[in-house]
Amino acid sequence: MSETYVECLVKKKSNPVKSFLRVLTIMLSVAFILLGFIFAPALIVGLVMAVVAYFVYMNAELEYEYLYLDKELTVDKVMAKTKRKRVAQYDLNRMEIFAPMNSYHLDNFKNRTAKTIDYSSGEAKQPEARYVMYYDSGERIVLEPNQEMVKAIKNIAPRKVFTD
Repeated sequence: MSETYVECLVKKKSNPVKSFLRVLTIMLSVAFILLGFIFAPALIVGLVMAVVAYFVYMNAELEYEYLYLDKELTVDKVMAKTKRKRVAQYDLNRMEIFAPMNSYHLDNFKNRTAKTIDYSSGEAKQPEARYVMYYDSGERIVLEPNQEMVKAIKNIAPRKVFTD
């Protein structure tokens, strides 16, 4: 059996609000911990702020890793380059269409009500690098794969994959 293995890492565009919240929560936690040496209740607030700062820090820098292996696409979320979490797993036999974001092949799917899930960098590039995959469970998945992954997916479903 011929197995194809392709992986792709996409960095999500940084959000300035999350960056500001990360700095703010770190500063507040340090300030309340230092103030906690004088007033004990401030130490508890400082520790709570430190926990909040940890979660804000983990979600401020996101990357998505796409892993294609033998007709299956797996999406992992990498948080702050330290923690990995499996987000989704798609069987590509159940895929309806896979085409670039601005493709005319997606015109038939425009009026369909589908839940949109975005695993891309979140920014439009020229030429458009994001692809849309309609999955048969009513999901519209936005990905940003490299050309090697698009070619591998096209090899298993040539009538469903368009590269315009």
